[in-house]
Amino acid sequence: MTARAAALPLLVLMLASCGSPDGPLLSKEPISVRGWIADVEGSTRYEVAQVEAYRRLQLFQQTYVSVENAPYVSGGINENGSFMLLDVPPGTVTITFQAPGAPAARLVMQNVPGNADVLVPAVLLRPTSVSILQPDGLVVRVVGAERKPTGAFATIAGIRVPVMQVPRAELSDRHDPPNPPGTSTIMPVVK
Repeated sequence: MTARAAALPLLVLMLASCGSPDGPLLSKEPISVRGWIADVEGSTRYEVAQVEAYRRLQLFQQTYVSVENAPYVSGGINENGSFMLLDVPPGTVTITFQAPGAPAARLVMQNVPGNADVLVPAVLLRPTSVSILQPDGLVVRVVGAERKPTGAFATIAGIRVPVMQVPRAELSDRHDPPNPPGTSTIMPVVK
C-alpha cells in the first residue's frame, strides 16, 4: 500500500470530524458587550455594609452569563458585578444571566452593528428580563473618523440607543471591564 493510499482514510476521518456547517459560526465582525449588574430583584438586602458587600460578592461570583447560539463567547462576571463579553455576534443577540435561586434573566439587543462596543450600565436582573437602571448610560460605539451619530439605532432591553461613531483611540477600553460607580478598579492577578 502506498503512502497516498494509507493517508486517504485518515483524510476522510479528519474531514468528517470537522463539524456541521449548520453549527454556530464566529462572526467576522464581533461586538463587545460590557456593563455591570446592579442587583437581582427580590434579593434580601442587609443594613450592615460589610454583610451587604459580602452578599453582593457571593451573588456575582455565582451568577453565570451566556449568549444564546454563541457557545464560543468568552467573558464572565467580576467581583464588583461588572461583565465583559467578547466575540458576541452582531445583529439580534440574547444574553442570559443566571443568578443563584432566580429565573434566567434575558437581555435582548437588536440591530447592533458589527464591530460595535456596547456599554450596558446598572443591569437589574428580573425574572425572565432585565431593567436598565441608568438608561442614559447606554452606549453603542463604532469606529469612525470623528465623534458623531451614524444615524442608525440599536435597541438594548427595549430602549432605542443611537449608534455613535468615535475615533479608534476612544475604543481602546472595549476590552476592559467597566468599573461600576463606587467600586475600585479590577486588576488582573498574574501568578
